[in-house]
Amino acid sequence: MSDPVEIQQLDGILIIAINRPLQRNAVNRAVSLAIATAVDRLESDPELRVGIITGHGGYFCAGMDLKAFADGERPEIEGRGFAGLTEAPPEKPLIAAVEGFALAGGCELALTCDLIVAAETAWFGLPEVQRGLVAGSGGLVRLPRRIPEAIALEYALTGERMDANTAHKWGLVNRVTKEGAALDGAIAMAKAITANAPLSIAMTKRIVREAPNWAEAEIWTLQRPLVDLVIGSEDALEGARAFSEKRAPQWKGR
Repeated sequence: MSDPVEIQQLDGILIIAINRPLQRNAVNRAVSLAIATAVDRLESDPELRVGIITGHGGYFCAGMDLKAFADGERPEIEGRGFAGLTEAPPEKPLIAAVEGFALAGGCELALTCDLIVAAETAWFGLPEVQRGLVAGSGGLVRLPRRIPEAIALEYALTGERMDANTAHKWGLVNRVTKEGAALDGAIAMAKAITANAPLSIAMTKRIVREAPNWAEAEIWTLQRPLVDLVIGSEDALEGARAFSEKRAPQWKGR
């Protein structure tokens, strides 16, 4: 039997691919555990800078494996959520490479990622209301943070699907590619990120994620020590030297 999730390391990029195409990459507990293990590897390995989540067989993820659910299996992992990820995303950047369907939990999985690259034939949606359910794995929290609240509410209440070009128009999707090229597009984006200093990358993501919760009067007080951690690093000096010497920097992550 093939692994439910396949892992590939490409330079500083870890590609995590759900490998259940006959089930449209629906998530069961085995998939959740495998993704959680892969994310732990992404976080712990200093050579890895960016993660990509995708799916094999022309599908991203159709959500929860309903057959496994009917048999009494739950795909959530305590403390980590659906797909071992939605409640505990990594500190390092994560890109979704979406082909085909990203529906229900699959859409919530994509929303957990920091950036989304989608094929022009991809579809996003939270159809839970059509099944008497609620999108409780982050979809109702993250979607209105990514696109205008009224638009997010419309799609969440109707359960209708959003095509890739519409998702790009509203800012949910960063880049749209030809069909079959979403992973290549995500790898190109990841390479552009991995060329930069790892401490700077991690802190940039942290500040962007945390800043919306900061009170206006506290912004600079809260941001200053975070920025100082990076400015005082060896990599900050290396970046300045490399610029003055007109050479590519050699990052050490410290």
